[in-house]
Amino acid sequence: MIVDSHCHLNFLDLAEFNNDMSQVLFKAKENGVQHFLCVCVELSDYPQLEQLAASYPNISISVGVHPNSEMEYPVTAAMLCDLATNPACIAIGETGLDYYRTHTEEAQEEQRSRFREHIKAALTTSKPLIIHTRQAAEDTLLLMAQENAQQIGGVMHCFAENLDIALRAIDLNFYISFSGIVTFKNATMLQEVARHIPLDKILIETDSPYLAPVPFRGKQNHPALVKYVAEAIAELRGMRYEEIAEITTQNFYNCFKLHQ
Repeated sequence: MIVDSHCHLNFLDLAEFNNDMSQVLFKAKENGVQHFLCVCVELSDYPQLEQLAASYPNISISVGVHPNSEMEYPVTAAMLCDLATNPACIAIGETGLDYYRTHTEEAQEEQRSRFREHIKAALTTSKPLIIHTRQAAEDTLLLMAQENAQQIGGVMHCFAENLDIALRAIDLNFYISFSGIVTFKNATMLQEVARHIPLDKILIETDSPYLAPVPFRGKQNHPALVKYVAEAIAELRGMRYEEIAEITTQNFYNCFKLHQ
């Protein structure tokens, strides 16, 4: 059995599943997926996530605002803490820094301020962080350390940085989560990370509906395909799929302080 540690079920185009979310989950179950963490990127989406969790007991959710999401008002730790009281909410995020399209100092500082509020909320609620970083790894790690994110830990989701960044994140009490990117032919740097970081710090995810793994690259991703991520990591490390499945599943429950 495996876990999809990061997906956006509310963004799926359900047309290929007869407009039925239960078919998405059934397809995933057929492929060994036992649990799903459906991750929030905008607070306006959160009620929809709460409804998914209420309808399906094997869906957990998070609350947070993606660094690229535009908000009409500042996100505060108090706001996040209030929403995180739902028992299905097991994490704060996704949050972090993304400078890919954010080039002005003012806009980057706005992201940093929002990130700080998420870390405060995580420390207050004792719920781990889900961190997104893109072209901002050094600032992300610096802010994590400054705000004592290591006290609560969490996961660097959809990791796409080098081994040094991975090991520094692990030193800050964070897991490293691999998406379908690790199956891409040109992802040699990321594959090196998957080979060398400690096994007890690896998570797997789809980030669906994005980043479908080979051989489905370019198509809509969905949780059933997380097994291809596990298979790729098993091959990279010279291990059996079943071993990676068991280890990453236990890691998920350890990271998010859950009982199987």
